[in-house]
Order: sequence, then C-alpha cells, then structure tokens
Amino acid sequence: MCFGLVGSTVIGGGRPIPDELRATQDGLTFKVFRGDGCALLCFDVDERLKDDLAGFAIEYVHPSGSRRDVRNRLNFAERVTAETTPEDRRWTPTSEAPLQTFRWVHFPRDVEPGTFTYKATAMLFKRRSQTALERGPAVEVPLDLLEEGFSRFQMAFTRGYLSSQAYATRFRNAPFQPRRPTIDFDTSGYEKRWEWLGFNARRVLFDFLREAITQPSLSLDVFAYDLNEPDFIRALVQLGPRLRLFLDDSHEHSKPGARELAARAALEASAGAANVKVGHFGRFAHDKVLIQRRGARALKVLSGSANFSIRGLYVQSNNVFVFDDPETAALYARAFKHAWDGANAFNTSEIASRWFGVRDPELPRMFISFAPHRRAEVSLTRVAEAIRDARSSVLYSIMNIDGTGDVLKEIRALPRRDLYAFGTTQSTSGSLTVAASGRRAVSVPFSFLKAKVPPPFREEIAGGLGQVIHHKFVVADFNDLEPVVFAGSSNLAAGGETLNGDNLVAFYDRRIASIYAVEAVRLIDHYRFRAAMRTATNVKPLRLKRRSERWAATFYDPRNPRSRERLLFVR
Repeated sequence: MCFGLVGSTVIGGGRPIPDELRATQDGLTFKVFRGDGCALLCFDVDERLKDDLAGFAIEYVHPSGSRRDVRNRLNFAERVTAETTPEDRRWTPTSEAPLQTFRWVHFPRDVEPGTFTYKATAMLFKRRSQTALERGPAVEVPLDLLEEGFSRFQMAFTRGYLSSQAYATRFRNAPFQPRRPTIDFDTSGYEKRWEWLGFNARRVLFDFLREAITQPSLSLDVFAYDLNEPDFIRALVQLGPRLRLFLDDSHEHSKPGARELAARAALEASAGAANVKVGHFGRFAHDKVLIQRRGARALKVLSGSANFSIRGLYVQSNNVFVFDDPETAALYARAFKHAWDGANAFNTSEIASRWFGVRDPELPRMFISFAPHRRAEVSLTRVAEAIRDARSSVLYSIMNIDGTGDVLKEIRALPRRDLYAFGTTQSTSGSLTVAASGRRAVSVPFSFLKAKVPPPFREEIAGGLGQVIHHKFVVADFNDLEPVVFAGSSNLAAGGETLNGDNLVAFYDRRIASIYAVEAVRLIDHYRFRAAMRTATNVKPLRLKRRSERWAATFYDPRNPRSRERLLFVR
C-alpha cells in the first residue's frame, strides 16, 4: 500500500499537519480532504475494475473508538420518486447500497477532537449478477476534522441548513426566532438550535467576544452591518466603554422599526454616545469585523462574510476567520481608524490603495484589501486574473453574480471554459443555481424548499425573505500546485468595491483552499440532490444502477466532464 501526506503544512517548525491524505492499494485510490467538521471523501479505481464497480462502501472509526458505517438513502431495490413518503424512506449501509459517485461529503453527527479513521472499500458486482455484491480492494485514511493547522489562525462555517431535512428531523421545524424578535428577547429556548445552525462559526465568534469581556485590559472595535443577534448585543453591552462601534446606517438599518436602531441605543447607553458612530460610505458599511486592542495596540481580528445577526448566523451559509496576529490586526485597525475619522475620505486613503501582504509561518500566506477603492480594479484584478489563469478548477459560492466587474464576468464565463468549474449562487428573485462546466445548470427555487414541499421531503421551515447563500468566496486550483482562495465581506462586484466598506483576503495556502473547496462541494451536492429528488418520477425514479446500466462508464470517458472530476479530486 502507498500512503503519504499530500501538501502538508508545518506549524511553527513543529509536526506537519496534512491538508489531505491519499492512499492507494490494489487498484483503489482513496483521498480525504478536511472541511470544517466534515470530510470530502474521494475515490478512484483502475480502469480494469470499472465494469465490475458497484460503488464505494464507507465506514469509519470515531475518536471515541466506536466503528460506524455511512448510509445511503438509495438502494438497488426501491424506487425513490417525488411521491415517496418520509415513512417509506430507508437508509441502507453502503456495504449493501454503495455510493455510486467518486466523491462524497461526510458530515458526522457528532464531531469531536481526535482522529477519524475512514475506510473505503470498492464494492464489486459478483460475476453474472445485476445486484449481488462482493468486497474489492479497501484502504484506510486517518484525519482530524477539527485540527486548524495553524497556531494563530482559525476559520469556521455556519451550516446554512435551516431549510433542510436535517433540521426538520432534528428539531421538528421549531422556530429559529420569535414571531416578532427584538434585540433583547430570552434566547435560552433557542440555544440548542442556534448551536447546531451556527456550528463552528458561532463558537469561534462567541469565544472571541468572551475573551475580550473577561480580560479587562482588552477593548473591542467593531464594524457591523446587520446587528440584531441578542446574545451578541448583550456581549457588546458588557464591554461598556471598552467598545467602539461603527454601525451601518443605510436605509434598511435606519428606517422605523429597524432593530439596529434599538441596538444602537442600547450600546450608546452602555459604551457612551461618543463610542458609537454610524455611517455608510458611498452605499454601505458592509464589513463584519471585530478587532481586539490592548491600549492603542491591535492584537487580534475576526472577519468574514457572516453578519452579526440571527439570519447571518443561523439561516445563511457563511464563514468567519480569526487572525491572532498584531500585524494583521493593525491593518484592520488602520481601516477602522480611517472610517472612524471620516468615511467619506476612505477611498483616497493609503489603506484603500493596494493589497497588503502578510507572511508568518504560523499564519496562511495571504494578502488583504480594504474597500471602498477609487477604482474597483485595485482589488478585483487580482481575483479576476486568478480565475482567468486557473489551470484545473474553479469552485465558488457567491451570494449573487448579477453585478458588474471583471470577477463576476469571469465567473459567468466559466461554463464555456475547458476546466472543472462548479459553484452555487442565488439570484435576486430567490432561486439558487448550481452550475458546472459541460453540464446543464440546475435552478432550485426556494419556494420549493419552504412551501408545500412534496414527499419524500418533510415540510421544512422557511428562513424568511433574503439570501440563503451568503458566502462570497472563490477557490482557484484547490488541488493544484498554486491554489488560492478569496474570501471576506466583499460581494466581488465592481459597484461594491467602489461604494462599500469591505475587506477581501487572498489566501495562498493549500490547506485553506482545500477547506473552502470542501464547503463549495458540500453546498453543490446538497442542492443538486434536492433538485434531482424534486423531478424524480415513476418513469425516471432514483435508485442505484445495476451492472448492465454501467453507471461508472461516463467517469472514464475523456470527453465527459465527469472524467475530469474523478481525476481532479484524487490526484
């Protein structure tokens, strides 16, 4: 068996932490990428095995020592259609109903620190049988799903699964907020739901706040756009005069009834009116940033796409990252000072004029840009060139791609290019689109997800009006020699980069690119399956393919995009 680390990162001169692990034995290749509390499992078999290949079985050893199997909602016998009821749905071990795909995102029900050891087995059809199976080659790969890989950097994601079968089953569609939420309602009854929905992003955010609150020598500077999460606001109130807040005052946040008005009043009362300012640059103060300071010195910063709101943390797909680094925090502090001193002049400041590089062995290699700029090209040219120069793949999740500028132009052009491109975006009308090179884009209206949901889906809770896909990230060449990921609060449109207060980070790091790639694939697979279930009929039901249907053939046809996908993920 061949077994090794691929693209490892060394932490401060210590032991290497693998970005992903890959193992090969007897014609089976198994590669595992770490996500945020999940794993992307990728498979391949030698072409000599493809005609007998029924799919892949997965089992794993949990850090607790218990051995568990991964189960499939499809099998060989039962025909699943849009009329199949939840009561009729059956989950089957993959040793009996193998995964007929060359990649799978596994999200363990309970994620704990320690090693998850995954075992993949190529399940083969027995000779002259359509459905009888036998075990083929197998291989194991260990991975820690919670190992950050850097001693002074963290990144985390929300689940974005409020309107989902998982939430319907786990919480019976319990409301995620009161009918008429305020900034100070009792949140104790929602805590379990919020912990699950907010996932690691919520944990990282509140750990950051708790650290500032419990250390009297620390103060906090905050950029906020949406601001209505009651526990977050209560935490800011506890800081008293150790808080400075720059709050967006665009129309949605200053009209009668906006919860941001109540939040502002509460924080002016606790911190002092002089410590709370409002503004909106040309259009929005769109940053979502926390900066820890000790005196005049910035120490640590949290940023990302997640607003400090109920919707941002518990409905939408979002990400946050933390830099425990004075040099990086100082850059964000400069941006905050320019906004505090006068937002109207921000786009002419030096902090808005270029990208700023950070190199530290305990941090990802990265560059940071602060908007608004005088010209959108200051930030967007780097992103557009990375997409244009991508050699093998572009993965993305972007709130919407209806705007202007070179980046969104390149994203819209991806289906016509000869590379692997895959992503999710949501239109202003509410429909979510999953697009891929060489394949028809799939549109999933959110009315399907939240109103009169047909079987086999249980009725799902609605997240209310607005975006569900709220990410703004692009990953170029995640599994190649020079991967890069762009993420932050920027919507990647030219208008936003000249009118909004925003930040954008370019991570030139294989581990970070891999984690964002797993998030992109997680969302893609989630919504594509939902679309497939919606259209399944008695004439064309969903079930596993039998031997004569040769399900794997297209994955070995060089003319088919699926062949590119198979080779990309395991190389």
